[in-house]
Amino acid sequence: MISVVVLNEWIEIMPKGSDLFVAALENEGVDRIFGVPGEENLDIVESLRTSRIELVLTRHEQAAAFMAATHGRLTGRPGVCLATLGPGALNLATGAAYAHLGAMPMILITGQKPVMSAKQARFQIVDIVASMKPLTKMTHRILSPTAIPATVRDAFRVAEGERPGPVHLELPEDVAAADAGDAVVIPRHPYDRPVAGAAALDHAAEMILSAQRPLVMIGAAGNRPALVEPVSGFMVRTRLPFFNTQMGKGAVDGGSNLYVGTAALSEGDYVHEAIERADLIVAIGHDTIEKPPFLMKSQGGPKVVHIGYESATVEQVYHPDFEVIGDIGASVTGLAERLEGRLSPDAGMPELRQRILAKLNDRAEEDRFPITPQRIVHDVRQVMPEDGIVCLDNGMYKIWFARNYRTHVANTLLLDNALATMGAGLPSAIMASMIYPDRRVMAVCGDGGFMMNSQEMETAVRLGLNLVVVILNDSAYGMIRWKQSVDGFPDFGMTFGNPDFVRYAESYGAKGSLVSAVEDLVPVLDAAFTGGGVHLVEVPIDYSENTRVLVDELRNRTPDVECS
Repeated sequence: MISVVVLNEWIEIMPKGSDLFVAALENEGVDRIFGVPGEENLDIVESLRTSRIELVLTRHEQAAAFMAATHGRLTGRPGVCLATLGPGALNLATGAAYAHLGAMPMILITGQKPVMSAKQARFQIVDIVASMKPLTKMTHRILSPTAIPATVRDAFRVAEGERPGPVHLELPEDVAAADAGDAVVIPRHPYDRPVAGAAALDHAAEMILSAQRPLVMIGAAGNRPALVEPVSGFMVRTRLPFFNTQMGKGAVDGGSNLYVGTAALSEGDYVHEAIERADLIVAIGHDTIEKPPFLMKSQGGPKVVHIGYESATVEQVYHPDFEVIGDIGASVTGLAERLEGRLSPDAGMPELRQRILAKLNDRAEEDRFPITPQRIVHDVRQVMPEDGIVCLDNGMYKIWFARNYRTHVANTLLLDNALATMGAGLPSAIMASMIYPDRRVMAVCGDGGFMMNSQEMETAVRLGLNLVVVILNDSAYGMIRWKQSVDGFPDFGMTFGNPDFVRYAESYGAKGSLVSAVEDLVPVLDAAFTGGGVHLVEVPIDYSENTRVLVDELRNRTPDVECS
């Protein structure tokens, strides 16, 4: 019970549903909630006011969901976002899909009109529980305060469990305001994930030992925060060459002499020379929500051993020959014990690796202006320390960063190759800056994607963050424009005008800079980080390299392959 004194008399006030709900969130270790509250959330807002949880007000619900999802991605613990009913709840939908496809643990909380009365008839009412069903692991309307402790505990358990993802809880206004009685929160309990059997590990080890040219691929599910040590240890102990998918990038030190490259395209790129050379691919945590990193053939091609928390989803382009199912960390540790000291290195791989990486570094320091994608990636790498975090929005530059940017610390290049939505770059970087205030954090956005959530510049300024936002300006939806050209369609419907980005940043209380010469990019970025606060840097970009490298050059190398 909650006790207060009024006119020198003690009055006992029963806790209400929202108090119990917030207490249950505190019990789960929640320290921040991101969102845009509405009338139906006011009891929760009042309960948050006196809690240990910080309410981070955003300017759009979609951005709140992106922030919560990124919290889950970086920490392994569910991020939490809040919206009201109807339009507010529906604005969370893209963020829910982002977390669902990207396997990021998240809790979405939405309000609803009272369920015991209908004084406003159907005003603003949408069936959000039904709407969220295909976008979440679980969606549930809470109908009684006494159900809150078990429902919240179960929501976090489901969100965190493999495969992680979003869970939606709807808390109606009258349930939030109702007497919670004697209900108490349910403590968290530890649990272990199932581990693969010894026979499966033995068979996988024998397949690797029997192969002449084994190659490791690290996918999205191999890039969880808890897997950094065991996966990196597996690579060190086996000394096997490896490549990664886009969302697997950064799980292992990209500066080692084992890294062959990133599969930013599905086929035809230089890294696919190593894939084609291999006779066995050990796929650690591959999730087929990603655009395929390579295309398995029905006959011929390398065999594939799938190591995952769950059995592989069989697709036309991915159908493993053997699976090791269980906790990935335990599986790769067990495999390393069976393989260490027993593998012979592939004599031809070091020379091939150097050739692949040399091709990727080609023209990285070209002094053309507007600046080429290769030079932008090169210069960003120059100003970011090893633990600096780059958060990409979605656009043509994502392929360039995936191919060319070298990572040295886990989770320092955040990109989305699952839903692949625009608008997530800035909110993701805001979350990264909040979690790691002492690191350099940079958002890299196209002009199109940035404007989809540019209002969150105010959020970043209000929170006092240190953050650099790079806007790559080509006044177009550049990736679709490029694809339009590659497919032989006329240039139509993809260009637009932009605001004065420097003045736009300044209107929010941020700083702004325009890069007007290629040699200015590094000093401008360095000065932005040194000066602190929120700083927007506009960079004109020349995307003609998309066609020269990603179409003409790769097509000349493999004329029968579609390089996209």
